[in-house]
Amino acid sequence: MLSSTLQPPNVCLSRGGDTAKRKRLKGEAAARGDRRCLRAEGLRSVSGARMDARAGPPEMTAPPCRVAEAPGCPHSTPHRGLLGRASTVLGLLAVLGLGIVTITHLLVQVSPPSACCQLHSKEEPLGSWEALGRETQPQKDSCQLILAESFPQDLPYAAGSPLAQSLAQAWLQLLDTAQESVHVASYYWSLTGSDIGVNDSSSQPGEVLLQKMQQLLTRNVSVAVATSGSAPARNSTDLQVLVAHGAQVRWVPMQQLTGGILHSKFWVVDGRHIYVGSANMDWRSLTQVKELGAIIYNCSSLAQDLEKTFQTYWVLGAPHAILPKIWPQNFSTHINRFWPFRGLFDGMPTTAYFSASPPALCPHGRTQDLDSVLAVMEDAREFLYVAVMEYFPTTRFRRPARYWPVLDNALRAAAFGQGVRVRLLVSCWLHTDPTMFPYLRSLQAFSNPSAGVSVDVKVFIVPIGNHSNIPFSRVSHSKYVVTEKTAYIGTSNWSEDYFSSTSGVGLVLHQRAPQGRLGPPPVQEQLRQLFERDWHSRYAVGLDGHTLGQDCVWQG
Repeated sequence: MLSSTLQPPNVCLSRGGDTAKRKRLKGEAAARGDRRCLRAEGLRSVSGARMDARAGPPEMTAPPCRVAEAPGCPHSTPHRGLLGRASTVLGLLAVLGLGIVTITHLLVQVSPPSACCQLHSKEEPLGSWEALGRETQPQKDSCQLILAESFPQDLPYAAGSPLAQSLAQAWLQLLDTAQESVHVASYYWSLTGSDIGVNDSSSQPGEVLLQKMQQLLTRNVSVAVATSGSAPARNSTDLQVLVAHGAQVRWVPMQQLTGGILHSKFWVVDGRHIYVGSANMDWRSLTQVKELGAIIYNCSSLAQDLEKTFQTYWVLGAPHAILPKIWPQNFSTHINRFWPFRGLFDGMPTTAYFSASPPALCPHGRTQDLDSVLAVMEDAREFLYVAVMEYFPTTRFRRPARYWPVLDNALRAAAFGQGVRVRLLVSCWLHTDPTMFPYLRSLQAFSNPSAGVSVDVKVFIVPIGNHSNIPFSRVSHSKYVVTEKTAYIGTSNWSEDYFSSTSGVGLVLHQRAPQGRLGPPPVQEQLRQLFERDWHSRYAVGLDGHTLGQDCVWQG
C-alpha cells in the first residue's frame, strides 16, 4: 500500500565503539556507495575529537576515507612539518564543511513543513504515553472508510434518498472489532435515560452501547477515556460505572489550560480503527440528534496518528499537569496537509490527514484545524457546501465579544474570487442564539448572480413533534465541509473560540475513483449527496421563508 510515511535514515557509524567494527561497517558502507553515512561519520569524528580533547587524544585525528580515496580526503599517512600540518587542517575543514552542507541538505529534504507549531531544540519535560502502553509500529493496512449518520426519530426523508450507515450500528460494530484497547475522547457522557431523568425508549441504543463497553472490560480489553473537566451531564454515572469495571478516565481541565473545553469526539480502537465525527457519547446522539461521522477500519497509520492527539489530552488530564510550551518529539507527526497519508481505501487512491485545535495542542507537524478548513475552501473550484450547527464570525464565550471574520471572509472570497457556488446550512433549534441571524443575512446578501457570485444560506430545523420531554435534542449537530475535491469532517462549531481555545479535530479526505471501478463513489461525492439531500428536504428553510416558533427560536 502507498504511504507518505517517511522512512528512517540509514544508520551511520556510531561515535564510539570498537575500531575494527567501525572499519568493517565503513567498508560495507563504501561497498554500497553510501556517501551520506561516510560524510556524516566524518563530521562526527571531527566533532568527537573536539569534544574528547580534555579526556585524552581522540581515537582518530582525521575522518576516515573510503578505500578508493575521493579528492579532498586527507591522506591516511601523517604529514610532518608545517606543510603537513596545514594540509591536515585544510582537510579537516573541508570535510567539516562538506558534512555540514550534507546534513543541512538532508534535513531540508526529510523534515516536513511545520504545519502548525514551530519545533524548538529544547523540549519541555512531559510524561509520555503513561499507563496506555507504548507506541506501536503501523501494521500492513487494508484501509476501509464508511460514512455514518444518525437521525432524530420521526424525521422521514423521501423514498430513495441517499443514506449513510446507522451511527448506532457502526459504533457497535466498531466495538465488536476491539481486541486490546478502546480510547475515547468526548466532551461528555450521558448514555442512559436516567442520566437526565427521562424514561424514553429512544435511550435504549445508548444503554446497549454502555453495556457493550462493560463487556469489553470483563474481557480484559483496555478502555481509556479523556473527557472535559467542565462537562455537562453532571448527574451521569456512565464513567463511574466504567471505572468500577476497570476503565481509566481522565478529566482534562481545558478551562485552566487553554480557556476552553475538550470538545473533540473520536475513538481509536486497537491502534487500527477510528471513529471521528460530531456525535458525543450521548444516547440522544443516536436517536434524537442528527449527527455525521466517519469510521475507518484497518488503517494503523492514520489510527496511530490520531492516537497522538488522544495522548495530548491524556497527559494533560494527569494530576498537576501543565501545558508544555513545546511538545516532546514523540507527540509530533509527519502526516499533515503538506504531507498527507497516501493509501488505497478499498482499492481507491486516497489522501488523508488529521488536524487539531487549539494551536496550543498542536505538536510539531500537526495542521491546525482552522488552517485545514481554510485550505479546503481555498482549493474549491466548483462548489463549497458547509453544514454546521452554529455560525458566528465572532467570539462566542469571551466577554466582551470580538469580531472574527476569518471563515466568513473565506466563504465570500470563494464565491467572489473563485466563482464557487457556496451553500451554508446552519441549524436552528430552541437553544439557538438569535443574534446569529443578522450574520447569516449579511452573507446571503453578498450573493449577486448577475455578477457570477453565488451564496445561499438555509437553516435546518428538526421538528420537535411529540419529543418535547427530551431536553437538548431535536437538532442537526453535524459539522462538515465538502467540495468537488475534498471532504472535511470535524467536531467544531464555527466561531473563533472553537479554533483558538477549545479542543477539536478534523479529518480531511480526498479520493479518486479509478476509471471503470465499481462500488461506492469517492467520499467527497458521498458527502455531497448527503448534503444535497438535506438542502432540498422540507427541513431546510431559506432565510426569506417562515418557520414554526415551537421548533426554532427564529420566526423567519
